[in-house]
Amino acid sequence: MASRPVHFIWMLDCSGSMGVNGKIGELNFAIREAIPEMQQAAQSNPAASLLVRAVTFASGASWHVSEPTPVDTFAWEDVHIYGATDMGAAFKLAAGALQTPPMPQRALPPVLALASDGQPTDDWRAGLRAIDATPWGKRAVRVAVAIGDDADKSMLKEFLANPELEPLQAKNPRQLAAAIRWMSTAVVKDASTPKVDDGTKQTTPIDVPSMTKGEDDIW
Repeated sequence: MASRPVHFIWMLDCSGSMGVNGKIGELNFAIREAIPEMQQAAQSNPAASLLVRAVTFASGASWHVSEPTPVDTFAWEDVHIYGATDMGAAFKLAAGALQTPPMPQRALPPVLALASDGQPTDDWRAGLRAIDATPWGKRAVRVAVAIGDDADKSMLKEFLANPELEPLQAKNPRQLAAAIRWMSTAVVKDASTPKVDDGTKQTTPIDVPSMTKGEDDIW
C-alpha cells in the first residue's frame, strides 16, 4: 500500500523578545533534540510519509525550510531573531502551501505547529482567514505553545479553532522541550493515523502533556 503524505509545518516566532532569557536558543535546542523522536514516530506508521517544513516570523515572514523534507533526512539549522511579530504574514505563507496544488488531493491532514512568546504586530486574523479558506487548512491538526507570560494565549486559542483545546504554556526550558517533543511525536502519530475522511476538521482529542508550575520558571 502506498504511503500518504503528512505535511508538518513549524511556524516559529523570531521576534526580538525571543532573544530574552535565551528563549530562541532553547527553542532551537528543543526542536533539534526532538527530531530523532519525530523520526521514530513517523517510522511507526509506514502508511504515512512525514514531510517537514518551517516558517519563521518577525519583521515579515519567510520560509526557513521551504521544501517539504522527508523527516528521515530532516536536520535543524538554528533560527535567529529579526524584529517584530508578524504572525499574520506567516499564516499567509502557510496558507499558500496548503492550497491544492501544491498540496496533493490525496493526503493525511497536515499539522500546523505554532510557537510564540508575544502579541502579533500585523493583521493575524487576515492570515488565519487565509488558512481557513483552504480545504487542507480547515482539516489541519493545529497545536500551539505559548512561551512565557507575555504570549497572547487568547489569540493562540483562536488559531487552534477547537474549543476543547488550549495552547500549551511553557515558562521554562524544560516545559518548552516537553511541548516541542509532544508536538513532534504525539501529534504526528495522531495525524498519521488514517481516519474517516468526511471533509471536516479532525476533532480526535490528543493526550496533552501536563505543564505544572515549576520552580525553574524564568519566562
